[in-house]
Amino acid sequence: MKNLTLPIRFGIVTSAVLIAYFLILSLVGKHTNIFFSLFNGVITGFGIYETLKIIKLREGNKFTYGSGFKAGITTGVVATILFTFFFAFYTTELNSAFLEELSQVWAKDYSNFKGIVFFTVAIMGVATSIVLTLTFMQLFKTSNNLKK
Repeated sequence: MKNLTLPIRFGIVTSAVLIAYFLILSLVGKHTNIFFSLFNGVITGFGIYETLKIIKLREGNKFTYGSGFKAGITTGVVATILFTFFFAFYTTELNSAFLEELSQVWAKDYSNFKGIVFFTVAIMGVATSIVLTLTFMQLFKTSNNLKK
């Protein structure tokens, strides 16, 4: 569990930044524009990158691809789970009209629209975490090439 403390802490901080970004967009009335959710990937990517960088510095030569991958995925999944719970709370308790504003067509066609949106938010977060972790691990992994 000690090895996961840093990724969990960074996941909590990353989710806090994601929540703050969403609430700032909400204050200026831009939270219904899906284009702004692209920046969520940048926020999540920064959290994963910083986690991997610190773990690489701490472990030095003991740093392995597996430990880095586990740390990156843990950071992203923790951030995603916490943000998804916040998003579900926001859309059901704080602003129940948000989902209808978000998609007029989908809300009328699907009876379980809220569940579909929450699932989509969670899957997008996990997929982003996996892709970004695999990408950043290319920067942090040690090379097996022989030096001449």
